[in-house]
Amino acid sequence: MTDEPADQGLRDRITRQSEDALGKLASELIESPLVNGALSRAFEARDLAAQAQELAMGALNIPSAADIERLTRRVRSVSQRLEGIEDGVDRVDGQVRALSRSEPLAERLERIEESIAGLAGEVETLRKALPGRADPMPSAQERLRVGER
Repeated sequence: MTDEPADQGLRDRITRQSEDALGKLASELIESPLVNGALSRAFEARDLAAQAQELAMGALNIPSAADIERLTRRVRSVSQRLEGIEDGVDRVDGQVRALSRSEPLAERLERIEESIAGLAGEVETLRKALPGRADPMPSAQERLRVGER
């Protein structure tokens, strides 16, 4: 039982020392101009390779990842718009069905036509009842007098 605390202390000390050593190594690597230069050249090479790849794919008429991403966004946009149109058509369809259930469309149109005919008859009766009015002149023959507003 006396060995366990000693083993634990030794393990903690070794862990602490190894963490310190790794921290020092990492900071020295980050501060090293050689490593920084190598990393910056590697990133530049990666960017140049990506540009060359895009140019080559463009020359072969193959879409790049950016082209596919743009196309995907546009397809999503069109899809959302289409869903909105479908929803609107569904609402209109529901309203038409509700109207046709309450009264057949042909009967409704017939009633509207009868109402219009009745209103036209009333307007004609009123027109004839006006005293001293002649038949109205067609609008194509009307002329404005100078000085009238």
